[in-house]
Amino acid sequence: MRIPVLVGISALILGSTAGAAEKQYGPGVSDTEVKIGQTVPYSGPASAFSSYGRVMTGYFQMLNESGGINGRKVNLISLDNAFSPPKAIEQTRKLVDDDGVLAEVGTVGTVPNVAVQKYLNQNKVPQVFISAGGRRFNDPQNFPWTVPFYPPFEMEGATFGKFIARKLPNAKIAVLFQNDDYGKDYLTGFKSGLGADGTAKIVAEASYELSYPTVDSEVLKLKAAGADTIVYFATPKFAAQAIKKANELNWKPAQFLASPVNSIQGVLMPAGLENVQGAYTTQFTKQAGDPAWADDQDVKDYVAFMKKWAPNDSPNDFIALSGYINAQAIAKGLQRCGDNLTRENLLAQATSFNKERVGMLLPGIELSNSKENYAPYRTLRMAIFEKTSWKLLEE
Repeated sequence: MRIPVLVGISALILGSTAGAAEKQYGPGVSDTEVKIGQTVPYSGPASAFSSYGRVMTGYFQMLNESGGINGRKVNLISLDNAFSPPKAIEQTRKLVDDDGVLAEVGTVGTVPNVAVQKYLNQNKVPQVFISAGGRRFNDPQNFPWTVPFYPPFEMEGATFGKFIARKLPNAKIAVLFQNDDYGKDYLTGFKSGLGADGTAKIVAEASYELSYPTVDSEVLKLKAAGADTIVYFATPKFAAQAIKKANELNWKPAQFLASPVNSIQGVLMPAGLENVQGAYTTQFTKQAGDPAWADDQDVKDYVAFMKKWAPNDSPNDFIALSGYINAQAIAKGLQRCGDNLTRENLLAQATSFNKERVGMLLPGIELSNSKENYAPYRTLRMAIFEKTSWKLLEE
């Protein structure tokens, strides 16, 4: 028995757009197959992101069962990068040199994507719809083969800053951030969102390295500064640690979680749901666990998909959901190529979305990019955590 999600998606994906045009193929493409690759931290300090890779793999397995894309099966090779730059480079070289993929697609995380960006661009291999929102990934002039899919980190940081300036004007803010492009881009956007006088509200900043075993001392420093609000520009492991430590210290600040660390299963449950009541985040997707979407067809399709194709992962996990959304966008890009499956055309198709929608995006959220601006998202919504799920706030 096929699940309902196949009806909507296969109708979109399966039809050929190429007509009688002459076929043009790049590496990894034949009349029957398109070979693409990615690296995901299935192990290491960011292994909470592993559900993302499993969901993406399941999505293309589902498409293949219903005929693939334009009559070709999609062979997604998903390798472990352990969130380590040397490992990411090694695995990406394997994908390109040994496996001969058409493109690297949907690789998750700033650290691994930074590590391989120069190599892929020098070799003119598409680094398409990566799950990272750093400023350096939206740079068509210097890195034309890198196309981001995640909302820009600076934009999300600015969204937090504007919200705090409007709703918590007297806040004394502490910021915990990862000491790399990921954390720094968030912090830059956050300060711009607070406004010209807003950075005075920041009473303490603490950075950490990925190699740290814990961020306990950083949380102690932030509490000692007298902050009543904390912003987490972190990755899942360290966000969960920090939330738990703050609770152990009986410190109850208003909490803001960047979207990569708002996963209920990957972060909030390990941190203790009782410790995140009233926390804030940004959202661009519907939430499977939110009763407000219980009868929504997108959500029903997504839950059915997860049950069959990623049964060991939770539909309520944002990390898993981000894999589902990314996979749909990658499939759209491949479908738009028709029979012109070259690296150049995939890049062209992936950078010319115009108000595209995929399943599980919030109403009003559309994907649009161009050859001058690769970033597909323009707006985000604020949400608050209540009981066991995130609730959208009124605009």
